[in-house]
Amino acid sequence: MTGVTQTDGRPTRLPRSARRKQLLAAAQEVFVAQGYHAAAMDDIAERAGVSKPVLYQHFPGKLDLYLALLDTHCDALVEKVRAAMASTTDNKTRVDAAMRAYFDFVDGNGEAFRLVFESDLRNDPAVRERMARAERSCIEAITETIMADTGVSRQRAELLAVGLTGAAEVGARFWLASGRTIPKEEAISLLATLAWRGIASFPLQSEPSPTHPAPLPQTGHEAS
Repeated sequence: MTGVTQTDGRPTRLPRSARRKQLLAAAQEVFVAQGYHAAAMDDIAERAGVSKPVLYQHFPGKLDLYLALLDTHCDALVEKVRAAMASTTDNKTRVDAAMRAYFDFVDGNGEAFRLVFESDLRNDPAVRERMARAERSCIEAITETIMADTGVSRQRAELLAVGLTGAAEVGARFWLASGRTIPKEEAISLLATLAWRGIASFPLQSEPSPTHPAPLPQTGHEAS
């Protein structure tokens, strides 16, 4: 029966959008726990409480499920980073917000970050393309901000953005894998301070560019 779940022996019909959401949630749990290769459609159907025909009516195959989840969570990460850049005009706060975007991503939503950062299907072209696009979009959002606020070229701003996103991703994943031994706010502050001390050495676009660039103004913040 299409879109029907057995509940206490009685069928319960869900709208198609709600059913899709339910199936994706079940698939995420299975993929995170088992990885792509070890996961089976039987496992996902059982976790969702539906028959395999119902699952296949929504997703033709396991890869379709996986790609749908990747699209959702890659988009979520990119949106977090873009929102972080747009959240303030204070550059020190922007660095903190960028770090926070990655920490929030790895710290929430049922460990969905593992599908994006730790996939066992990276060699699949469709998966690789989505991951590369998400990484590129995050770097681009920070690159544009650095270019707008400093006098550096795109190539230099892009390298700075790669360094910032790399530190944020690796630092957030290490923090989580280490059992959150450092409070989240302190961990974010530590990495943000490290990154800020480097980025702050570049002048604002509106300022003259002396031979030895002056630090960015500390708008409302001390350069700690």
